[in-house]
Amino acid sequence: MLFNSIEFTIFLPIVFLLYWIVSSKHIRFQNLLLVASSYVFYGWWDWRFLSLIIFSSLIDYIIGIKLSNANRNRRLLLFASIAVNIGLLGFFKYFNFFAESFSSAFTLLGQPIDVSRLNIILPVGISFYTFQTLSYTIDVYRRKLESTKDIVSFFAFVSFFPQLVAGPIERATNLLPQFYKKRKFDYTKAVDGMRQILWGLFKKIVIADNAAIYVNDIFSNYTDYSGSMLIMGAVFFAIQIYGDFSGYSDIAIGTARLFGFNLMKNFAFPYFSRDIAEFWRRWHISLSTWFRDYLYIPLGGSKGDNYKKTRNIFVIFLISGFWHGANWTFIAWGLINALYFLPLMILNQNRKNTNSVAEGKHLPNIKEFAQIILTFSLTTIAWIFFRSETITDAFLYIESIFINSFFVIIPFQETKLLIYILLISFFIIIEWIGREKEFAIQFINNKQSKILRWSFYVIIIYFIGMYMPAGETPFIYFQF
Repeated sequence: MLFNSIEFTIFLPIVFLLYWIVSSKHIRFQNLLLVASSYVFYGWWDWRFLSLIIFSSLIDYIIGIKLSNANRNRRLLLFASIAVNIGLLGFFKYFNFFAESFSSAFTLLGQPIDVSRLNIILPVGISFYTFQTLSYTIDVYRRKLESTKDIVSFFAFVSFFPQLVAGPIERATNLLPQFYKKRKFDYTKAVDGMRQILWGLFKKIVIADNAAIYVNDIFSNYTDYSGSMLIMGAVFFAIQIYGDFSGYSDIAIGTARLFGFNLMKNFAFPYFSRDIAEFWRRWHISLSTWFRDYLYIPLGGSKGDNYKKTRNIFVIFLISGFWHGANWTFIAWGLINALYFLPLMILNQNRKNTNSVAEGKHLPNIKEFAQIILTFSLTTIAWIFFRSETITDAFLYIESIFINSFFVIIPFQETKLLIYILLISFFIIIEWIGREKEFAIQFINNKQSKILRWSFYVIIIYFIGMYMPAGETPFIYFQF
């Protein structure tokens, strides 16, 4: 079920009313309702894959209890959890990739091998809920968290529908204890959640989905476009993927607030970053911190000599790229970001910018503005590899920017393109104004007059209705 669908528009109020009116006096009933609702939400796409979530939840629930009770063989139990979860993820997401890569390698050596390709459907959100359940068993193993015997709460934690299919990837230490506590309806919190949902829908429907119209055409026919149009296509994709993914996170976090839950912040205005290290502290925070805590730090982190630092950086970014999908383009994207990040690490400049840019000011200074433009430009170049079908396409796309004539007549309707650029400008201004908040339009609150607040909401709703695509458009990160 998509957040931007008619089905979800009907689904959410029904679950909300049942949650707060019918089952509000009993935590267990609320949790059971959330489990059932989450399974309906996920099963709406393909009910057959519910078995994977149930199986993964049951395995980690049992292993968690055994880890708490065992003094011996704890590593074996942890390995079993990792093997089952990564095994399922690897089979559904990477089997064909490895099979085809294996076949291609032997073909290059003159020994062609016919490796059969399975018709495997990638379960939506498997990368997200797999990492979420792993955080539980790893933290129980490390004795940072007590295992739970409340199977309903644990299944609700794994399948919680607001963030089930595209994050944020919640830690068991943060989300699981919230299922144990009695929740009371908080009007202020609910209003804040609705405000964040509204902005998330604007980012997804108005910004991302309309950018996709241009991006899909330009990337599919890059040899036919001028250099300036190719630059526009790359910039629009950078805007599309941010609007799409951070829009999902806003809707997920806002929806969770309606039910009395606090999810972690997943985006912190990353395109206002002054260097690549700051960008990665602000982009997909739940995944970045997951890799930091469960892989980077255990490898040694930034301790040790430059060789170890370099090794750890490349391991993290290459695995991060591979997490995104079974394609060499994602690995190339990870490699490029590692190369961007490495000089900052070696020079101990990776923690230089930890506060918000131009904090407490209306505008950045010239140096900060230049740093933001440079960081965005480097990020956009890397996004070309992320978006391209093959690495060859990515290089040819970049090459075409320089070898094609730079200025030609724009092949799109100029009025529509101009309106979209104005919408992007409006979007950037609002994001800049709200950059020190949890989400951009949080600054629109009871401190402003009711007329001002509702005028702003009506404008956003108008834009959503006016620029909504004809059909439902899935979120980009559903494929990961």
